[in-house]
Amino acid sequence: MSPDVDLTAPRTGAHATLTRLLALDSRLFQVAAERHWPGAGPVLPRLSRSANHGVLWFAAAAAIAASRTPRARRAAARGLASLGLASLTINTLGKRSVRRPRPLLDPVPHVRRLQRQPITTSFPSGHAASAAAFATGVALESAGWGAAVAPVAFSVAVSRVYTGVHFPSDVLAGAALGAGAAFAVRGLVPTRAQIAAPARPRAAVPALPGGEGLVLVTNNASGTADRARALRDALPEAEVVVCEPEAFPAEAEKAAGRARVLGVCGGDGTVNTAARAALRHGLPLAVLPGGTLNHFAYDLGVEDMRDLAGALERGEGVRVDVGRFSSGRGQGVFLNTFSLGVYPELVRERERWADRIGGWPAGVLAALRVLRADRHPLEAEFQGRRRPLWLLFAGNGTYHRMGLAPGRRLDLADGVLDVRVVHGGRRPALRLLSAALAGPLTRSPAHAAVQVGRLRLTGLAPGTLLAYDGEVTEVEGEVRLEKLPEALTVYRPLPSG
Repeated sequence: MSPDVDLTAPRTGAHATLTRLLALDSRLFQVAAERHWPGAGPVLPRLSRSANHGVLWFAAAAAIAASRTPRARRAAARGLASLGLASLTINTLGKRSVRRPRPLLDPVPHVRRLQRQPITTSFPSGHAASAAAFATGVALESAGWGAAVAPVAFSVAVSRVYTGVHFPSDVLAGAALGAGAAFAVRGLVPTRAQIAAPARPRAAVPALPGGEGLVLVTNNASGTADRARALRDALPEAEVVVCEPEAFPAEAEKAAGRARVLGVCGGDGTVNTAARAALRHGLPLAVLPGGTLNHFAYDLGVEDMRDLAGALERGEGVRVDVGRFSSGRGQGVFLNTFSLGVYPELVRERERWADRIGGWPAGVLAALRVLRADRHPLEAEFQGRRRPLWLLFAGNGTYHRMGLAPGRRLDLADGVLDVRVVHGGRRPALRLLSAALAGPLTRSPAHAAVQVGRLRLTGLAPGTLLAYDGEVTEVEGEVRLEKLPEALTVYRPLPSG
C-alpha cells in the first residue's frame, strides 16, 4: 500500500451527499421524537395500527361507495386499485432493494410506541405508500372525496414517524411511490373526466335561474321523490310533480303542456316516457338519475343533482340522437338500447319471480330457465339470411367496451345504430359468454357486429318479446329500426372554456 494514501480524508461526491442526507434524516427523527405533539397521543398510534394490511383504506372505500353515487363508487375502486399497485411495488421491489434498518426507539417516549413492532426493513414506508396511493387515486376521480380522505392519509403517514417506526425520508419516499402508483393506474384506466363524451352538438337552451320554467315529474315507487325535492331545494322556482308509477305517462304529458323545460327523475324506462312527451311538445329535457342503472343520464355526464342544477342555471345543453322502432303493432323510441331474443326473455321471466323471491334470486332463476330451454328465442331474417339468433342488440350510438351488456357511449349524436348479434346454436350460455368476451370485435364464430343507420327484421313469430330501455313489449312480423339524428335536446354540464 502506498504511504501517500490518506485513509482519514473525508469522502466526496455522491457518497458524501448521501451521508449528509442520512444525518439530516436522523436529526429530523430525533427532533420529532423529542417534540411534544398536543392531542396526538390518543390518535396517531391507533390510526397507524388501523392502517395495517390496508384495513383502514378498505373501510374508507366501503364508506365512500355506500354513498351510492357513480362518482363515489369509481373513486373507491380507483383508490383500492392504486393501493394494490403501491403495495405490490413496495413488497416486491422497495423493501428488497434497500435494506435499511428501523430507527432506534431510545428517543421515542414509551406511550407513543406501537405494541407490536414491524419486522420488515424501513425504506420505504409501506403505510405512507398505501395512504398516498389511496388518497391520490380517490382524488383523481373525485376531488371532493379526495379532500375528505387527504387529512386521514396525511395523519397515517405522520404517525409512522411519530411512533418511531420510520425515518422521515422513508415516509416521503413511500408517499411519492404511492402517488406515482395512483397516476400509473390512471394511465392504464383513464378517469371519467379524461374520457368525457364530447359536448356536441351544442344546443341553444334557456337558462333557468332558480329553476323557473322547469316542471320535473317523478314517481314515488323507487325512492326518487327525495332526489327530486333536493333539486327543488337547489332550484326553488322549479315545480316538482310526484305521482304514482301508473300515472306517470299522463302526468308527464300534462307537465309538458305547461313547462318551458320538461324534467324527469327516474330510471331509463321512466326517462324514455318523458322523452316521448318532450319530443311531442318540442321541449328540451332535463334528466335527473333516479333509477338503478341510469345509462342515459350518466352518458350525458349528469350523475347527481349538482350536475343538472348547474346545467339548468347556466343554460347548457346538447342535441342527441333518438332510436325508433316500428312494427305492425305500434312503434316506440329508445334512448339507450333495443334488443330481441334472450334479454327480453330474461326480463320477462325475472319479473314473474321478483316479487316472490327478490330481484337477484329471480335474475339467477330466470337465466337458468331461459338458457336451459331447447328452443331459440328468436328467428329472424338478418342481412339477407334467415337464421336462429340468441340475441340481437341495437344501441342508440356506438357502445365502447361492450359485451352482452351496454358499456359506455362517448358520442350521443354519432348517427349510427350499434348492432350486435349472437348467432343461434348449441350451448347458448357458452355462446353468450364468447360474445361478451369478444366485446367490440366485429366478427367471431358466435358474434357479429355492424353499425348502420337503419335495420329491417322480418319473419318474427307472434308473441316475440322486444325490450327497449328496460321495458318489454310483444311484436310480430316485421320490425324496422331507424335513427332520428339530433332529435332530442337535453341539458348537460359543458366543459368550461
